[in-house]
Amino acid sequence: QVQLVESGGGLVQAGGSLRLSCAASGSSFRVNAMGWYRQAPTKQRELVAFITSGGTTTYADSVKGRFTISRDNAKNTVYLQMNSLKPEDTAVYYCYCRAQLGLSLRDYWGQGTQVTVSS
Repeated sequence: QVQLVESGGGLVQAGGSLRLSCAASGSSFRVNAMGWYRQAPTKQRELVAFITSGGTTTYADSVKGRFTISRDNAKNTVYLQMNSLKPEDTAVYYCYCRAQLGLSLRDYWGQGTQVTVSS
């Protein structure tokens, strides 16, 4: 079993910044990839950013140039630095982790953290 603990969400003015963190914990697992997804009130959940254990990154077009995903493999932690925030970024942000437990790959989700950008 893998648990994901998220932090860093909150309320910020347009143009401001936030840094989200997500740490994976448990036993007998190895992280394969981690990422961030978000869901606005009237929209479907969408990919924000994704990073493999080797460092390959993927970003949604809407956040390219503003958001940066990074990871500390030794601490099984992923970060999302969000700059130049816009009201359209308001959503619940979910941490995602793909981890290897023994011979199996499993998907895990955090509980979500609210990010609200005011205009």
